[in-house]
Amino acid sequence: MRADPSILPLVVEGLGFEADGRALLADVGFTLRRGRPTVVLGPNGAGKSLLLRLCHGLIAPGTGAVRWAADEGVAAGRKRHAMVFQKPVILRRSVRANLDHALSAAGTDSAGRAERTAAALVRFGLTALADAPARRLSGGEQQRLAIARAWALGPEVLFMDEPCANLDPGSTARIESLVSDLASEGVTVVMTTHDLGQARRLAERVLFLDKGRLVEDAPADRFFDAPETPQAAAFLRGDLLW
Repeated sequence: MRADPSILPLVVEGLGFEADGRALLADVGFTLRRGRPTVVLGPNGAGKSLLLRLCHGLIAPGTGAVRWAADEGVAAGRKRHAMVFQKPVILRRSVRANLDHALSAAGTDSAGRAERTAAALVRFGLTALADAPARRLSGGEQQRLAIARAWALGPEVLFMDEPCANLDPGSTARIESLVSDLASEGVTVVMTTHDLGQARRLAERVLFLDKGRLVEDAPADRFFDAPETPQAAAFLRGDLLW
């Protein structure tokens, strides 16, 4: 059977978005190809989370375009890109049922749901918690469930909005390990973070936003060792930019 065509590259052109008369993103453009993690950096309010939501199709851009290489016209739940949020929406049901519901919403048949749910429980270390109420899990466990739920859908691209925010160091290390593993398995990860150490550990490429504009797009080592703009240099020094 012929494999589905890749949805990459993702081409973002002239992307802009306004709210209450204020430009939150303006003329953002880049191309995302298959590869190791891309990390989106920038100060608070720079537009990082908004950029991920626009790319994932949760919000329509005010100007510009988000174009995938393969647009099959399917519902959002069937697209081969998924998103994990800083505060994941956890349903009031068991861990297993949360996974099953996501697969059902994506149109997976019952046999496929059972297979993918079982695989996700094992893959993300949730087997012992399968029948536990998902909302009673710790923050780190809930985030692992959110990543498992996204992974079960088989995404080619995974957007992650500050997946380690408010987690303890042990949970953070485990999430970072999962991100690295997913990237090694061929999932193209795009994530935001405020943790520069985390960005150094995970990123192959950095997109740096300032005041809604894409100021730098560079390989991670070059960005951290020799930033090309005053804004990026100030950010890395810890200076306030607002």
